[in-house]
Amino acid sequence: MEFPISRHAWLGTILVSVVLTACGNRDKDAASSELPAATPGVGSLGARGTPDPRAGSQGIAGSGSAGTEQEPRNPEGPPDPVALNSGGAGSSGTSNVPQAGGPGATGQPRDDAMSGAGGDTSSSACGTGASLAPSETIRTLRVGGVERSYILHVPPGYAGTSAVPLVLDFHGLGGNGAGQKALSGFAALSDQNNFVIAWPNGIDNAWNIGPCCTRSRDVDDLGFAKAIVSEVENLGCIDAKRVYTTGFSMGGGMSHFLACNAADIFAAATPSAFDLLEEDQMPCRPVRPISVLAFRGTADPLVVFAGGVSNPPNGCCPPITFLGAVGSFNRWGSIDACSGTPTNTGDTTTFTQCMAGVQVGLVTIADGGHAPGPAATAWNFLKARSLP
Repeated sequence: MEFPISRHAWLGTILVSVVLTACGNRDKDAASSELPAATPGVGSLGARGTPDPRAGSQGIAGSGSAGTEQEPRNPEGPPDPVALNSGGAGSSGTSNVPQAGGPGATGQPRDDAMSGAGGDTSSSACGTGASLAPSETIRTLRVGGVERSYILHVPPGYAGTSAVPLVLDFHGLGGNGAGQKALSGFAALSDQNNFVIAWPNGIDNAWNIGPCCTRSRDVDDLGFAKAIVSEVENLGCIDAKRVYTTGFSMGGGMSHFLACNAADIFAAATPSAFDLLEEDQMPCRPVRPISVLAFRGTADPLVVFAGGVSNPPNGCCPPITFLGAVGSFNRWGSIDACSGTPTNTGDTTTFTQCMAGVQVGLVTIADGGHAPGPAATAWNFLKARSLP
């Protein structure tokens, strides 16, 4: 089912700080003034400015707890997601949007360039049965018997006659879809480049990847992501070869997770402010090579650039171990069978010689804090990629 989104906003002082950090000054972490100097030791990524009851020191991976990262809550009005019981993958639930035929997918660009044409560049055509229209709604579906929700934005230029890309944009720990919409910068790009975008809501305001980070058990976020893609493809004229994932903080972790586990559905991923975990904690064995461009700040106080051990911020789970920004970059290079020396262009390091023409990149933001990467750079990378 779907509900129109109201326009009232609620912003506290922490919310304003986070939005200014990510949107106003990506190279300086405005919230860092709330954090005492990092002390060595195993840390915890808890709520900004709120002491972690499990670890009173600061940071992660060699620094202590900075408190639970706080994304803007409900700036566009939808309710916070309710902590629901868990369940496995299942079929989509009821909707008052008529079901329609699926997408076509022809005439796609090769997955071998760092940038490409934007907007509705697919030559695929859709039948008149596709029912999506320009709008923004909250949709619900059932995954394994559990009701889940996401915000769906269909841009003003969408006509339903030519297949367009779909992006799933995931929020950080403690956040929600509305907060991610306000934070990431992808909402404006959707309208400018004519792609459909979904902002999912996580159970416990978190995502279930590896051993972290929902308190509820057996949450099937992989099934949830796949169910969103399936539902939107059935409702509208979506190019099934150009479905992408992006996300910030733990939402970046969810993007890594989907690249590892759903490379048959997602053509590319652009995670920010999160790294791969050790292999025994989060195995990464995609069914095909997949392009990944990560954004990482060298002064991130929550997900430390060098990696290391971190206590999950909400006390849900055992410690996790990040590979670090460079470690994750090299790991993706190995997964995608990249060879040769990476190229360096400005702040971006890229493996360009990888299996099946994919690319692996790392954008290093000098002195950057815990913030999303530039959305335009992420979109330029995504839009050039397609499934084989």
